[in-house]
Amino acid sequence: MKKRILVTAVVLLAVGAMAQAQDPDLHGYVDVTFSGKYVWRGFDIFDDKSAIHPGIDLSLGSGWGVNVTGHRANSGEFENGERWDYNLYYGNSLLDGDIQYRLGWVYYNYPDMSSGVADLQEAHAILSLPKICPFGTVPSYVLVKLWPSESGSMVGSRSPFGGTASGWAHIFMLDYAWTVGGIMPDTPEQVLNLHAEAVFNDGVGPNGANVDHDWTNAVFGVSTNFDLADNVALNPRRLSPDHNGQIGEPRLRRNLAQPRSEVSILRLLQ
Repeated sequence: MKKRILVTAVVLLAVGAMAQAQDPDLHGYVDVTFSGKYVWRGFDIFDDKSAIHPGIDLSLGSGWGVNVTGHRANSGEFENGERWDYNLYYGNSLLDGDIQYRLGWVYYNYPDMSSGVADLQEAHAILSLPKICPFGTVPSYVLVKLWPSESGSMVGSRSPFGGTASGWAHIFMLDYAWTVGGIMPDTPEQVLNLHAEAVFNDGVGPNGANVDHDWTNAVFGVSTNFDLADNVALNPRRLSPDHNGQIGEPRLRRNLAQPRSEVSILRLLQ
C-alpha cells in the first residue's frame, strides 16, 4: 500500500512537470493527498479508514478550469467505493473584486461499479465576499444541488436506508489567513489558514442515507504550507471532529467524533 501511494505521487508530479515543459503557459497544479479518514460533507465514506486522493487542476483561460480528483481507501474492503470527481468550473469577480464567485458542474464516477449504478452529478455555486469583514475574515456560501446520474439507479430510487441521493445542501464558511512567526529557521513568517464551515443538508445523501432536513455537521480546521522545492509544497491540515447530529447511523457518528489529519504534496504549474 505504501509503495502504491509513493508511485502515485511520483507519477502525478512527473506528469505535471512534463506537461508544463511542453506548454509553459499551462497553469494549475497537481497534488496527492493522504487523509487519515475521508469525510465528505459529514459522511464517513470509508468507515474510519485512511484514503489517498490524487488530483490535477488546470486553468483553461478566461476564468474556466477543470479539476479531476480521485478517492481511494487504503483498505481492500472498499474497492467498490473508489470515486473519481470530474469538475468543470467557471470563476470570476464583480465590483472590483468585492464579490468573487465560481459556478461548477461535477460528475462523480464509481469506476469499479456498473455504469450508472451509483454515479452522481452536481451543480454548485460558490460566493465569497473577501472585503466585507474586518481583519481579513472571508465569508463564503456554497449552494449545492446533487442528483443521480440515472433516475432508476441504486442511488436514484429509494434505498433500504430510506433516502435518495437527490437534494440540496447549503454550506456556510469562514476563512482567515493568520500570519505568525516563522516555524522553520529559514522562514521569517508562516501563514496559518483557519477554516470553519457549517452545513444545512436538505436531503443530500450520496449513498441513499436517510438524511434529516436540518443543520447536519460543522467542522473547524487549520492548514499551512511548507516549501519543499521550486513550485513544490507540503500542505498539512488538522481538522476538528465533525460535530454531526443528524447524519447516518450511531456507529458512523462515533467515527466522526475524532479529529482527523490530512497532508498534501502539491506541485504548481506556473
